Formats: sequence, C-alpha cells, structure tokens
Amino acid sequence: MTRFVGIDVAKSELAFVLGPEAPAQSVANDARGIRKLVGLLRRFGPPLIVVESTGGYERVLISALLDAKLSVALVNPWRVRRLGESLGVLAKTDPIDARLLARFGEIAKPRPLPQRSQADRLRSELIARRRQLVTMVVAEKNRLLHAPRAMEADFRSVIQFLERKIERVDQQIDALHAADPERVEVSRLLQSVPCVGPGIARTLLVDLPELGALSRREIASLVGVAPFARDSGQKRGVRRIRGGRASVRTALYLAAMNAARFHPELRPVYQRLRTAGKPAKVALVALARKLLVQLNAMVRDRSPWCPAHAVA
Repeated sequence: MTRFVGIDVAKSELAFVLGPEAPAQSVANDARGIRKLVGLLRRFGPPLIVVESTGGYERVLISALLDAKLSVALVNPWRVRRLGESLGVLAKTDPIDARLLARFGEIAKPRPLPQRSQADRLRSELIARRRQLVTMVVAEKNRLLHAPRAMEADFRSVIQFLERKIERVDQQIDALHAADPERVEVSRLLQSVPCVGPGIARTLLVDLPELGALSRREIASLVGVAPFARDSGQKRGVRRIRGGRASVRTALYLAAMNAARFHPELRPVYQRLRTAGKPAKVALVALARKLLVQLNAMVRDRSPWCPAHAVA
C-alpha cells in the first residue's frame, strides 16, 4: 500500500510528516539535512512524497529524492491551499503545510515525476538558466530605450555580455542533446514543424519528457492548455486555462504566435477562430493546444511533420 509523505520546503528548513496523521519533524534544508531525510524515507517504505513548488528552494531536494529512486510528486501550492480551506484548515505553518501535502497526496494521488538521469536534470537547469538570462536581456533592452546617451554604452555592453552567456548555455544544451541519439531524432522531428525552432524544441525535450507517451487529452491537461468549463445552471462562463507546466506552455504560445502570422496552413485556422469572434489570446491558446497534440502524435509515431497534420 502506498504511504504518503508531505514535505514543506522553506529556505533553511524542511518540515515533513510520514503520513497525514503523523507528527511533524524537520531537518535543515542543506546537504546534510537532505541526506538524513533521504535515509529516513528509504526506511519508511515505498512512499509517494508530495512537495510543492516553491520557486527553486525544492530543486536540490527533488534531485536527491530522484537519485535515491523515490517517487516524488511536485504539486501546485494553490491546489494544496484550496484543499486546506475545504477541510477547514485556515492556519498556515510549516508543519500544517507538510500535513496538508501528505493529505493532498492521499486524496488527489498526483502523478509522480518521471525518473530522470543527471544529464536530463542538467538540461532542465540549463534551460531554466537560459530563460533567466533572456529575461535579463529583455529588461536591459527596455531600459536602453529610455537611457541617457551617456549610459547607452554601459547598457549595450551588459546586453552583449548576457547574449554571449546565452550562446554558451545553448552550446552546453546542444552538446548534451548531441550525446543522446534518441533526443537528436526527437529534436529533428519537432523542428520539422515550420513554427518550432531549436529553442522551443529544447524546452519540449527537457520539460516535457512525457511527450509521445500520453493521450491527446492527458498531454493537454498536463501542460495546461486544456480550457476548464465555468458553467452553473443557465450561466455559461468563459473557459479558462490554469496550472500545468508554465515553461512548456510559454514555448507553445510563442510557437502559436509564429504559426498565426507565417504558417501557411495554421494561419487560416487562427483567422477562422478570430472571425468566429474568439479573442486573440483564446485563439492562440487553441492553436498552441493543436500544435501540442500534433507534436505528441509525431513523437509517438516517430513521424515527421507534413502539411496534412496542420489541417487535420
């Protein structure tokens, strides 16, 4: 029988419970504390360990748990907090959050993260670092637009430095991909789609390892491009997307923007949605979902893109 463990991650401490009704314990969120926790979890039995995303503080912990071949589910904090409110748990402390995470695992049974090699995790870290660098470049370019003439050279030098860093990160990612023949093949398949370039292919390869292994509905829900109904009685609310993997969704949205403007087959699909009265963002999300379903089928069948895919 699966046993559920909840771990609340803070900057300096890991609060955890070995089951929804177990007393809370804690260790330091450092190498020594994580080793102690991993050893304890190995003796506990085959648990499902539930951890919520905390913006990066959980990365080292999750890597250590996966290295130990333990099952880990990374969940959205918003969902856990809503569960607590539904159970009448309004207080918020680290032990309470750890117990809620274990209860969430027991009730929702979230999907565990796939076991990934160290090379796969390094790819993911490099992709995350690349996104950070790109964000900094965009910020510096925006500042440059309104910078005094005397400061322009300084802004340009920073931008050039960051762009060189991005190039080096791209080279590291490409080197890791080149060492894996299967990833080389999947990347080739993905980039056969006109609106999917190397950057988007990298993100899909690293942050969506389930691509090709799930059904069209499952993959759309996992990424967060499946709209949810908001109906009640006679009221028909606006469908919205929520949750999912933000990095993958962003990459697909960028691909959809390119497809809506330049792709000879997908551009009419976008225009048809707009003519039908759909807002631009809604139409782009629909296009992103269509692209994801196509890419999922292509990877599953190991089949390159052809024009028939775009109008299917």
